[in-house]
This record gives sequence, C-alpha cells and structure tokens, in this order.
Amino acid sequence: MSQSVVDLPWTPIDPVGEALHHLRVTGVFYSRTEADGPWAVEMPAFGDCVSFHVVTVGEAWVEVEGSPPVRLVPGDLALVPHGRGHLLRSAPGVPSLGRVDELPQEFLSPNYTVLRHRGIGARVELICGVLSVDGSASRLLLELLPSVVHVDSRQGGTWMAAMLALTTEELTHARPGGAAITTRLADILVIQSIRTWLDAQQVTTGWLGAMRDPQLGAAITAVHREPGRPWTVATMAHEAAMSRSAFSARFTDIVGEPAMQYVTRVRMHVAADRLGYGRATVREVAAELGYDSEASFSRAYKREVGVSPGHSRRAPVGHLAAIG
Repeated sequence: MSQSVVDLPWTPIDPVGEALHHLRVTGVFYSRTEADGPWAVEMPAFGDCVSFHVVTVGEAWVEVEGSPPVRLVPGDLALVPHGRGHLLRSAPGVPSLGRVDELPQEFLSPNYTVLRHRGIGARVELICGVLSVDGSASRLLLELLPSVVHVDSRQGGTWMAAMLALTTEELTHARPGGAAITTRLADILVIQSIRTWLDAQQVTTGWLGAMRDPQLGAAITAVHREPGRPWTVATMAHEAAMSRSAFSARFTDIVGEPAMQYVTRVRMHVAADRLGYGRATVREVAAELGYDSEASFSRAYKREVGVSPGHSRRAPVGHLAAIG
C-alpha cells in the first residue's frame, strides 16, 4: 500500500472518512429484475463480495439466514456485505424459483443481465449488483456491518434518488463506457449506504470506536497507510501522542486485541489482496510488509489466514473471509 494521502499541517485526521475514502469496489455482475406476481430467487454466496438490491417499482423482501426479513419499497436499498447467500422474494413465504444464476435471463453483456418473470399479480422491478472489495481498511470496515444494511428512501434522500436514476439510465441504455460508469455509481451507492449506517451508530468500542478516538484513530490510520513500516507498540504510541503503556492498555481495551496483533491482521489483509490471483509473488509481498524472510512471513500468514501464501496466489480473493 503506497502513501496515498498527503499530510498537510492544517489537514485534520478523519480515520473513518479515510477508511471510506479507500473503500474500492469492482463490479462483478449486475442484474435488472422485472417480475409480475409471486416470485422468489436464491442469491448464492459470493465469497468476499458485497451485494446490493434496490427496488424501483413495487416491493420486495431480502432474507438472510439469522436476520429478520427486510422489506424494500421504491427508493430503498439493501446491502448484504459479507458475501452470504440470501433470498429475494415478492412476499415472505413465496417458494423459490431457483438460484438466480441458473434461471433463464437475457444477457445484455457478459456482466449484465435482465431477469423476467411473468405471473399474475403486482409488479416489482429491482436493480441488483455483486461487487468485489479491495483494501485492508475496506475489509475491516465491512466486518463491522450487520448481515443486512437497510437504507430506506428517507435516509437516502436526494443522493439515493440521483444515484438510482443514473444507474438505471446506464443499465437500461447500453453505451460505450457504460460498465465503467455503472461501477463508479455502484461504488458511490455502497459508500453512501455504509456512511448512512455509520452515522446512525453510537459505538465507542471495537475497530469503529478506535477509529473515532482521535489518538487511537491516528495510530490506526498510520498503520493502514504504511503497513510495511517496522511497527512496534512504541512507534504506534508515538503516532497517538501517548505513552507506550497508556496506549497499549487503551488500544486493547477499546479494540479488543493487542496493538501488534492488529498490525499483523492488517498486514495479512494487505498480503491476501496482493497475492490474490497471483498478482504478486510471496517474496515481493513479504518484503513490502517488512518481513525479514519469506519463511517468517509465510508462517505468520498461515497462522492468521489458515492457508499458505502459495495457496492464496492460486485461489480467488474470496479466501479473505478466513481472516479475522
């Protein structure tokens, strides 16, 4: 991870804002659903991907196992942030037509389809997306979210209406560059949804509590900016303008884990991103993250992730779900 934020004397540190700034999504798949009458489809698990569903006409229900069903009406958005399989229904109890990726649909591009279901009853139209997420701070932020993040049209306000109108336009009228624009719009939809959820939280512990703490947040932000720096409790305490002992105790108390354990976890998130799909060698990643040898890095990686770095180079980035 390179230094991407320039520190100026008058620039206040906003760690939560910076985490949102570094949240980057890549469009994997988009779908528009047009359905009449009773219907239900199964959304399969997608590794570390984030799914979103927006109702533009009618109503629909999002159901994730272990969580109460969420009702969506026009202008509402549901975010399923942990890649979990879930159900979309016209109403609770409606039997499933099957997995969405196995149902007949019209492919307007390799990554965009229209799913139509003809029945007798009320009509519903949805826009859905599946997005992959990059970045260690992004993943740690997503870990905080519940199984479903529901942003209703009142919370979303004018920004939601504007984004939905633009997204619908791009998905409905295919034009050159449409895929790139749709992904950028989806990026904003996800970030705004998470920001809306964060604004409603009164959290003083855990990662979010630490990020909102001016001193701990400064140290955590520095770690995310330079994960390969030779971090110690003392150097993190210096970033927080605290004594070593006070910083160590406060970090563990608020975050729920020791500072250096957190540093290791961040490094392994970064490593898994870099190794995914063989984008970097194990030796390169070990050097970038400050490890003296490939062997010591490999031991730390396997201890944290549960698989070897070599395995991660051959596996999709979805293996990151094992971290944390």
